[in-house]
Formats: sequence, structure tokens, C-alpha cells
Amino acid sequence: MTNSNEQSDWYGPDAATFGDRLAAARDAAGMTQEVLAKRMGVKLATLQNWEEDLSEPRANKLSMISGILNVSMVWLITGEGEGVSAPDVDALSPDVTAVLAEIRAMRARMQAQAEKLGRLEKSLRVFLKEQV
Repeated sequence: MTNSNEQSDWYGPDAATFGDRLAAARDAAGMTQEVLAKRMGVKLATLQNWEEDLSEPRANKLSMISGILNVSMVWLITGEGEGVSAPDVDALSPDVTAVLAEIRAMRARMQAQAEKLGRLEKSLRVFLKEQV
């Protein structure tokens, strides 16, 4: 079983990326990537890059996305505010729920490690500058 905290922040910054939220909102609106790209006047590859977090839309496109998909720009960026409902994880099998929980925990650990690595890199750069 999932606790309510996990459900309430399903699309929050620790659990989902901008691309995850964009794909979820597009799916909730019943649109394919091709349809949304055409409605936005962008290439399919551009939309795919947004959903895969390889790039991000400019503010004007972000505004257009939120209007077309009926979600707030803040939700797309942060996961907070008016967006799509979290999936009904209680309807999933316990095995699937356990795997999802493990993936989310792993993502949080990886993010923490990446932040630690960034701090170490910054410290090393400062140390190297002092040595010169």
C-alpha cells in the first residue's frame, strides 16, 4: 500500500520531472505527441525532447501548453497547483506499487548523490584555484 504523502506529491519535484508532468497532462487530455506538437506548431522531435527532459520550452510555449492541456504553468514546472490527478496507485497490484516505491526512493537517493557530487566538484575547483 502507498501512503497518502506518496500519492499527494506524485508529480512533485522529488517524484517527477517537467517531462513527466507534460506527458501525464498530454495523456490525461487524450492527445498523442503528434497531435499536441501540431496544435503547438512545433516539430514532433521538439515535443519528444521536452517530454524526455532533453530540452525545455520557452515561456510562450509553456503558456500555450498549459492552456491546451488545461493545467497551470506552475504545476508543469513544479508539480504544485492545478494539474492532473495522481494515478490511482491503490488500484495497482502490490508488486507494481512496490516497484514504483522503489523507483521513487532510488530517484531521491540519486538526486541527493548528484547534489553531493556537485558540492564536491565545487570544493575541488576552489582548492585547485588556491593551488595555482
